Amino acid sequence: MSPQNPMSPQNPPSPTTAEVEILPSRSSRRRDGVTKRRSRRRRRVLVALLIVVALLGSAVAAGALFVHDVVGGNLTTIADDTAFPSGKRPAASTGAKNILLIGSDSRRPDLEGRSGNQRADTIMLLNVSADRQHVAVMSILRDLWVPVPGHGETKVNAALAHGGTALLIETLEDLLGARIDHVAIIDFAGLSAMTTALGGVVVDNPTPFTASRGDDRFFAAGPITLEGERALTFARERYAFSTGDYQRVTNQQLLLQGIVSRALSRDVLADPASLVEFVRETSRTVTVDAGFTLRESGALAYSLRGADLKNFDFFTLPTGGTGMVGTQSIVKVDPAATSKVRAALAADTLADYARGLAE
Repeated sequence: MSPQNPMSPQNPPSPTTAEVEILPSRSSRRRDGVTKRRSRRRRRVLVALLIVVALLGSAVAAGALFVHDVVGGNLTTIADDTAFPSGKRPAASTGAKNILLIGSDSRRPDLEGRSGNQRADTIMLLNVSADRQHVAVMSILRDLWVPVPGHGETKVNAALAHGGTALLIETLEDLLGARIDHVAIIDFAGLSAMTTALGGVVVDNPTPFTASRGDDRFFAAGPITLEGERALTFARERYAFSTGDYQRVTNQQLLLQGIVSRALSRDVLADPASLVEFVRETSRTVTVDAGFTLRESGALAYSLRGADLKNFDFFTLPTGGTGMVGTQSIVKVDPAATSKVRAALAADTLADYARGLAE
């Protein structure tokens, strides 16, 4: 992306503490008037959107909490010395932000740098451009066969089991050549409560299928409403598809877009109770690194206030197809495509790369 004037409207100066204040006093809220209340509501909604993006492992994380008394003690954090690798890492970007999103069926302590049986069901990299005008969400197939430091070549999602978030981050930083600034872990068990809080979300299902488990298992083609356990089934299913995890990742992206659209719909925005319930349920499902403080996440949310939803791009890291290693079915790395992704991350043009794939 072309450099921006640091003081231009497209790249506004960093907000002051007052501008990103999470808990303005009640008296100040009364004085602000209708205009400022609407402005604050937009910022809060954007923060909710960031949490939504985190959901499918998809966030700027629950660190983007917008009302402390709504989330209360729901937020769980991981100490930075266990969340991130301790060795040599790629240099931090001067402007862009990369947030690793991990979708899991449990948020147990073994995620905190310790080995265990936990594996990442969903892996996404959320990239926020330096000019804060673009957000690219790149899914990484969990069966991608990659070098995991200290463990040889194995599936990328195994890194979480072998060494917690620190090892998974180290593995992905080696693969992508870019520093990961923050991490968010989303418990999939909370997905049903989140969609219920929104009153259901609509997705345009491209492929009809019958899920391998669940009570209400058939999903027709075309626009369908997903809520509760049915939304969870839609996001988890892969055995019903000949392409397996490829279609599962596509469905997760569709559900994420449906949640975003619903969260930003007029009737949700006009109903404070629905919005509060949505954020409460979301915050209960998310764990973030301790460094992703309310002040930092609030500032990031504020900086994205001018971003257009049309500039949110979802795609999957291109692969070299499937194969077998012993008895394991794996997904092969596409070296040429991965090299292009590395270059796009380095040049802060990942959104442009994503749109090129769609053309």
